[in-house]
Parts: sequence; C-alpha cells; structure tokens
Amino acid sequence: MFYTTDTNRHGLAHDPFKAIVAPRPIGWIGSKGRDGSINLAPYSFFNAVSDRPKLVMFSSAGRKHSQRNAAETGEFTCNFVSRSLLEKMNVSSAAVEYEVDEFALAGLTARKGELVDAPFVAEAFAVLECKVTEILVPKSLSGEESENVMVFGQVLGIHVDETIIRDGRLDMALARPVARMGYMDYSEGSDVFEMLRPQR
Repeated sequence: MFYTTDTNRHGLAHDPFKAIVAPRPIGWIGSKGRDGSINLAPYSFFNAVSDRPKLVMFSSAGRKHSQRNAAETGEFTCNFVSRSLLEKMNVSSAAVEYEVDEFALAGLTARKGELVDAPFVAEAFAVLECKVTEILVPKSLSGEESENVMVFGQVLGIHVDETIIRDGRLDMALARPVARMGYMDYSEGSDVFEMLRPQR
C-alpha cells in the first residue's frame, strides 16, 4: 500500500504513522511552575539529539503544563521509565488541572534537582537534569506552524541508580526500559543484544 499524507487515506482503522516511528523513548518530564506548583508528565515525542553538548528534546502537542513550566523557569528533568514504574507513569499522564501534583497522584517521591530547581522522580533508575536552550515551533513545507512545541534542553547533571550498573555499563536487562509504540502499545527493551560496527 501507499498513501499521501495530505489526504491520509490509508484505509486503516487507525493512523499508522506513530506505529512506524517506533519504538520511541518516553520523556517523563518533571517541571516546576513560576507559582511553585510541580508537574510530571510523559511525552512520546522525546529523544537525545546531541552528545557534545548533551542535548535532549521533548515535543508537546500544544502548550501543555510541562512546556509552560519549562518556558517560565528554563529548567526541567527527564526521568527514566522502567517496567517497574510503568503503571505510575501512566497515572501521571492523566489530563488534570495545572495545580494538581502528578507526583502525589501517582504515589511517587518528588525530589529537587541538584543543579536545577525542578523536581525529579526519586524512584527512577536514571534522571537527566536540564536547562532549556531553545523552544521552537516546527513548520511544514508550506510554512504552516505545527501544533507541537519543541523544548530543547542541555543536560547539566545525571543521576544513576547503581543497582542497574554491571561491568561498568548500564545493564538494560536490569533497568527494563519501556518505550512507546503506536496506538496504546508499549514495549520493554530488556531483550538486549550487541552488534559491532564493521571495520573498513
């Protein structure tokens, strides 16, 4: 089959686009508003975009609470979603009022960052503490603005739970990272194998 995205006539019950771009890491974003309220929300449009400097990005469909807080304060955290925290991550995805504390809602411990004034999930195996570098709205070929807002942040500090370290590396079989697939599907990335690049 082939279809063009201007009509999106794929003939399927559900749009397959996000199922094709999968698995996608989950950006579990911790943030704090100017008024002091804290927020925790998962984003499936999330990834690392640079190693030198270390930069990450999450994309918010519309100006949601995490994007608002990051814009107001210039800081946020990215929390590692493991299989052990999957249900709590899902609870934190509820569409609640701005003032609602999703950490408390999901039964998680909010801890203040070492370098940023944004909360992180104390129970997470790993956390990235970030400062915003830029916020932009992507555009289409015609120049039309996307409904999404992209927030880029530089990673200033990294927390790692030493229980997932084995032989000097993070062991994904122990960490059991969860990724977003298409639709309402998720996958667990603990089936790990190694492949070396060919030498020329």
